[in-house]
Amino acid sequence: MFDHKGKVAIVTGGAQGIGRGITDVLAENGATVCIADISKKHGNQAVKDIESIGGKAIFVEADFVKSDSPKKVVEECVDILGRLDILVNNVGIQPPSSYKNVEDTTEEMWDAVINVNLKSYFLMSKYSIPHMKKSGKGIIINVSSVQGLQSQRLVPPYAASKGAVISLTRQMSLDYIKSNIRVNTINPGTFNTPMVRTSITGDIEESLESFGKDIPIGRVGDPKEIGQVASFLASEASSFISGEYINVDGGIMAKGGWDAGLQGE
Repeated sequence: MFDHKGKVAIVTGGAQGIGRGITDVLAENGATVCIADISKKHGNQAVKDIESIGGKAIFVEADFVKSDSPKKVVEECVDILGRLDILVNNVGIQPPSSYKNVEDTTEEMWDAVINVNLKSYFLMSKYSIPHMKKSGKGIIINVSSVQGLQSQRLVPPYAASKGAVISLTRQMSLDYIKSNIRVNTINPGTFNTPMVRTSITGDIEESLESFGKDIPIGRVGDPKEIGQVASFLASEASSFISGEYINVDGGIMAKGGWDAGLQGE
């Protein structure tokens, strides 16, 4: 039921971090993956790694701050691969310089985060859905965050974007369920990714270990653990699930919030 042979998937931000974990698992389970990412270096390496184990993937360079990128990505992937069955909207940014309150957040930073983390999801879906309708079915998986449910301090545009993705998922699921297109969201907790590592000011490994102590399961996540959930949501095993979100967080939301151990001054 997790066999994606014959399926074509686009994964935005699929060259590194959580996106790479999703890319790898979908490819391992038989999908041909179009990796859309700003990093040519990491994207081409991902393709080589996937091909080395007998999988299939292509790389399309894309800067999702720019609103013309989603249409180009979809068109190029479909032109090369001939169809589109699975869309994973994963790309996201949270630059270290964005850790500010609303007063100190510039309009430029707000727009950049919203464009990548939310607007690209809307546009990628807009241009992907017609191809899914032609096939008679499709899967859209949005990667949000537990910060879409409970936030931390000093991340207004990031928190706003992630909450909006969850709401957009619910809304889109209603519009397209009759077209046999299911839409769901994955909410990661804290994972060992380049985004998390670049946000750390001290010793990275010590900080990751410290983060893990605040998570009930006792560690931060591995990106492939998101890939496994994405593969499930892209499969017939989840055929009766649409408009939902799944927290993949090691139990942190059950504890009362991903930032529960860090709320005090």
